[in-house]
Amino acid sequence: MMKNISILGSTGSIGTQALEVVSENSDVLNIIGLTTNTSIDLLEKQIDAYSPRIVCVMDGDSALQLEKRLKTKGSTVAVVSGLDGLIAVATASENNLLLTAVSGMIGLQPTLAAINAGIDIALANKETLVAGGQLVIDAAAAKGVSLLPVDSEHCAIFQCLMGNKHQEIERIIITASGGPFRGQTREQLESVTLAQALKHPNWSMGKKITIDSATLMNKGLEVIEAKWLFNLRCDQIDVVVHPQSIIHSMVEFIDHSTMAQLGMPDMALPIQIAFFYPDRIANNRQALDFRLVRQLTFEDPDLEAFPCLLLAYDALEIGGTMACVLNAANEISVARFINQEIHFLDIPRINRLVMEKHQVISCPGLDDVLAVDAWAREMAREVKTD
Repeated sequence: MMKNISILGSTGSIGTQALEVVSENSDVLNIIGLTTNTSIDLLEKQIDAYSPRIVCVMDGDSALQLEKRLKTKGSTVAVVSGLDGLIAVATASENNLLLTAVSGMIGLQPTLAAINAGIDIALANKETLVAGGQLVIDAAAAKGVSLLPVDSEHCAIFQCLMGNKHQEIERIIITASGGPFRGQTREQLESVTLAQALKHPNWSMGKKITIDSATLMNKGLEVIEAKWLFNLRCDQIDVVVHPQSIIHSMVEFIDHSTMAQLGMPDMALPIQIAFFYPDRIANNRQALDFRLVRQLTFEDPDLEAFPCLLLAYDALEIGGTMACVLNAANEISVARFINQEIHFLDIPRINRLVMEKHQVISCPGLDDVLAVDAWAREMAREVKTD
C-alpha cells in the first residue's frame, strides 16, 4: 500500500536524506508536499524529481520567484508561503505521515495542526516538544496519532523499548558525541571561533544543530524531548558522552539489564524506521563491522565547561513554560553567534539570564507558549555582552 508523506524542511539535512529514502522505496512511498525557507533552487529540483502536489517557501518573495519558474514549465504544483503555507502542507488531506524536519520553534504549529487533522508525525524537530510538549502529547493522545522519533537517540530508545513495558524502565541513557570541543576547559572555550564550532567530528548537520551539539544544548533539548516522548521523570534521563557515536542510546530496565541500539552514524536508518513502522525493511546502507570498532568509550559530560546541558535539566525540573523560554533564548543566542555578534560562551550566559527573568506559567495553552516564546526571543536579543 502506498504511503503519502509530506516533509517540512525538505531542503535541509534531514529532509534531503529523507528524500533519498523515498527514492530507494518509490514503489511504496509518495511525496505530497515539500517546504523550504529560501532554497528554491534545490526545492525546484525536488519538485521535478518527486512531483508533490503542494510546496511551501517560507519567504514570500522567494515563493513568488519559484511560482513564476514553475508556471513557465507548465507545472501545476501549488506554491504557498509563510506559516499558513507550512500548515497547508502539513494538513494536506492526502497525508498519511508528516516528517517535521524544520529547525526551531516554527515546527510547533504545523505539527499541532497535522495532529489535529489525524496525521501521524515523524518528528525530527525537537523544539516542538521542548516548547510545547504537553500540548503536543495531549493532542496526539486525543487524536490517536503516532509520534515517531527521528532523532537518532530517540529512535534508538524507541527501538530498545519495542516489546517492553513502560513500567519496567529504570532509566534511559542518551549518548552524546561530545561535539568538537570534548575535553576542552571553559577557559579554552572562551576563544572558540564559528568555523571551529561548525566542525562536528561525526555528523553532517545544519548550522543551528551543529552549534547546539558543540554547546551540548542539543543533548539538553533531547533530554526534555525524551521526557515527553517516553513519559519519564527527570531523574530517569541520563546523558553519557560516547565519542564514537556507535551506540545511539540505551535503556536500563528495573532488572538492571541494559539494551543498546548500535549502528553507523547515518540518519537514513531512523528516517526509514519512522517511514515504515511497525515494519523493518532491507536497505543498502553500510552495516556496522565490529571487527573495525576498536573501542567504545564513555565519560560524564563536563557541566562546568558545557552548562547548557545543566540549564536544560533545570528547565525540565521547573516545568511549565521554562523549557519554552530556554529554547527561544537558545535559538536567538545561537543565531547571534552564527552572525558573529557574540562569543561562544555567551550562548549559555544569555540562555541563563533570560531564564532568570521569566515568570513561569504552570499550565500554558498555545497562546501562552507563543507569547512566552516571543518574549524570550526579545529578551535574548537585548542581552548585552562584552
